[in-house]
Amino acid sequence: MAALVIVEVRPRAAEKLADYSAAAAPTVAAFGGEFIHRGKFVSSLAGSGTPHGLGIIRFPDVDAAKNWFASPEYQAIVPLREEAAEMTFQLYEAAG
Repeated sequence: MAALVIVEVRPRAAEKLADYSAAAAPTVAAFGGEFIHRGKFVSSLAGSGTPHGLGIIRFPDVDAAKNWFASPEYQAIVPLREEAAEMTFQLYEAAG
């Protein structure tokens, strides 16, 4: 079953965020992942929300997503990620 990684992004440094994105893309692809959505917060329609960007990455399965996140290639760019933005990563099994 496919897996989705939902990433909330609160930028700290736009130029570093661009560098991080460029470095992360090949690590995602190496594990069969693909970015299926990137978006910018517009407004909360109900409840409270904190402005942030959003990314959704689809992987072939949960193991591929976990292996990507734990891979030495991805972990090598974590310091750049932390300089660029505050991010949260949530893993879901895709339904259907």
